[in-house]
Amino acid sequence: MESDATILELFGRWIWFIVAAVLAIVELFAPGVLAIWLAIAAAIVGGLLLAVDMPLAAQLALFAVLSVALVWASRQFLTRHPIESDHPTLNQRGVSYIGHVFIVERDIRNGGGKIRVGDSLWLAEGEDADAGARVRVTGVNGSALVVEKAD
Repeated sequence: MESDATILELFGRWIWFIVAAVLAIVELFAPGVLAIWLAIAAAIVGGLLLAVDMPLAAQLALFAVLSVALVWASRQFLTRHPIESDHPTLNQRGVSYIGHVFIVERDIRNGGGKIRVGDSLWLAEGEDADAGARVRVTGVNGSALVVEKAD
């Protein structure tokens, strides 16, 4: 009977490291900068359990407090020190076309038409232009490129 209690006690101490590993894997597959802080909290609880005995309620309370504290601290840090991308327009494809000249594919009439960009057609907004005319992209309005006649 005593050996069973020792096995459960040992497993109870290591379960926090297992939880930490699972949460770290979750962060890898669904990054959102949340699960990693929970994983760190679980690892801290596991580390403390290797040095100090705690009842399950205290373990869960410590995990909850550490989780909230770490998430809050990370949010505060990221608010003060935002991560700046070296490609800020990476997911804004239309912005990358500003300044480029393209050919009108379908007449731009009453402010709307289409231009050919590579092998696709994009909505275009701007002054009237006939098919075949050259236009320069000056901005983006939603999914439409704002254009003006190029000389």
